[in-house]
Amino acid sequence: MPPLRVGGFVPLSATDFPDALAAVVFCQGCPWRCPYCHNPHLLPRRAAAMLDWAQILDFLRRRQGLLDAVVFSGGEPTLQDALPAALREVRALGFRVGLHSAGPHPARLAQVLPYLDWIGMDIKAPFADYAPVTGVRGSGARALASARLVLASGVPHEFRSTVHPALLSREAVRALARGLAELGARRFVLQAFRSRGCEDAPLREPPAGSFPDPGLCAELSALFEHFSVRA
Repeated sequence: MPPLRVGGFVPLSATDFPDALAAVVFCQGCPWRCPYCHNPHLLPRRAAAMLDWAQILDFLRRRQGLLDAVVFSGGEPTLQDALPAALREVRALGFRVGLHSAGPHPARLAQVLPYLDWIGMDIKAPFADYAPVTGVRGSGARALASARLVLASGVPHEFRSTVHPALLSREAVRALARGLAELGARRFVLQAFRSRGCEDAPLREPPAGSFPDPGLCAELSALFEHFSVRA
C-alpha cells in the first residue's frame, strides 16, 4: 500500500489535542470544497511537494517521552487508504492518537475509531443542508452517519462548527445544534471563521456585527453539557 500522503506537519501544538502536547500531521486531499477552508493547498489528492511519512515517523521516534499525542488533520484524513496503518504505527510508538475529520467516509471512520484516543468532528451545516457548503450532493447523509458512529464509539470527542453568517444563518446554527443535541451530543464548540488562507474574497470581508452573538450562544449552551466558542 502506498504510504500516507502528507501535505504539512507541525512538530508541536498545545491546542489540537485536549490537555496534551501533540504533533499534527496534515493529510493531503479532501473530497469537499467548503468556501471558508483555510487550508486550500491540502484539497488536491496530490501536491507537488509532499512530506515523507517515513521521515515523520523517524522524528516521532526521537520525540518519544517528550510529546503526548499525534493528531491527524487535513485535508481529510479518512480519504486515504493508508490512514489505518499510519495510526497503528503511531500507537506502536506509545503516542495517543487524535483525528480531525468532517466525516465524509463513514466506513473508513468506523475502521479507524478503535485506534483513536480522541476525535474532533467538524459539522458543516444542518445535515439536510450540507451541499451548499460542501459543494457535494449527499454529503449531509455521510456526515450524519459519521456523527452517529462517533457517538456510539465511546471515543472522547467534540463536535465543532465554523460559523460565518454568509454560510450559516442564525436559524441554521440553531437547527444544526438542535440536530446534534437530539443525536445525543454533549460537547459542542462554535469556531470563529478565520480569513487567513481562505480563497473566497467575499468571505474574507469581516462580517457585520457580532456573530455568533451572546443571545444565540446562551441558547446553544442550554442544549449541551459542554459548550464553548473558540476564537
